[in-house]
Amino acid sequence: MKDGNGAGDTRKRRVFVVDDHPIVRQGLALLINQEPDLTVCGEAEEAESLLHAIANLEPDVLVLDISLPGSDGIEALKSVRAAHPDLPVLILSMHEESIYAERALRAGANGYIMKQEATDTVLVALRRILAGEVYISDRATSRMLQRIVARPATHQRTSVASLSDRELEVFRLIGSGLGTREIAEKLHISAKTVESYQAHIKKKLSLPSARALVQRAIEWKISEGVV
Repeated sequence: MKDGNGAGDTRKRRVFVVDDHPIVRQGLALLINQEPDLTVCGEAEEAESLLHAIANLEPDVLVLDISLPGSDGIEALKSVRAAHPDLPVLILSMHEESIYAERALRAGANGYIMKQEATDTVLVALRRILAGEVYISDRATSRMLQRIVARPATHQRTSVASLSDRELEVFRLIGSGLGTREIAEKLHISAKTVESYQAHIKKKLSLPSARALVQRAIEWKISEGVV
């Protein structure tokens, strides 16, 4: 954890950034710290000590990546929301919003943007959620509304979107080339639990074998969630 420049300036809204890529954190700090109303008060590359840092630094808003070492960002978000129900959280991720935006909002996020978006979008999103609003792209909003009005019979039950947050996390790690033991170690769960998640995923996606599961996960990973 590191204090950012300008953390003592009470006229600015304090932003805490969590991302495992130093270049991303540095870029966000440069972008945010040049604004007259915002400042980065701290940053982290993992989620393990996040709650402690929030308690110490008391940020006004949290920018959180989904892909973090040791802990999935969605699970970290749930922990943050339980401990700090009023802290605005903006999810900034490389993952396709058609899969992750809705589940991030369900987990307690106030906004979701993809890293491919223009830098100005980050500032717009931060100010929007600091004002008590929710920020997602027009495209994601349209997709959510379409799912709400669609009849249940038309819902694709074999879609990756049908997976639970934990199942999706396991599915993503399978697509990254990790085996059962490696996934168990990364998520701090037993290999038997991972196997149980794999069985649930195969059933939900109508996959006949473990090989088919790996192939589907790799294809999904390559396409960044567009299925």
